[in-house]
Amino acid sequence: MTERSESRKIMTKPLPQILDEIEDSIQAADAAAKQARDAAVEAQKAGEKAISEATRTANEKVVEVERIAQEALQLAQQLRKLLLDEAARVGKNLAAETKDNR
Repeated sequence: MTERSESRKIMTKPLPQILDEIEDSIQAADAAAKQARDAAVEAQKAGEKAISEATRTANEKVVEVERIAQEALQLAQQLRKLLLDEAARVGKNLAAETKDNR
């Protein structure tokens, strides 16, 4: 007879108690859903902040690289001018030596 009473567990609680338990479960599920929504909103905010920070940092680095590249270009242009001037000077000296040796 014990087996038969265990199989009828559903009939052991009064309906108001069952309804209260269902209501409690609904409220707990609603609270969990709200916490999940709040966590999703916070995660989205954190993601947006990270994207913003990464974009800002990348833009700063681009500006720095452009500045360095501009400086390198200016140095290369100065070096080119110095080399051309020196080549011209050496050419004049060789021409003068050749003229003197004739």
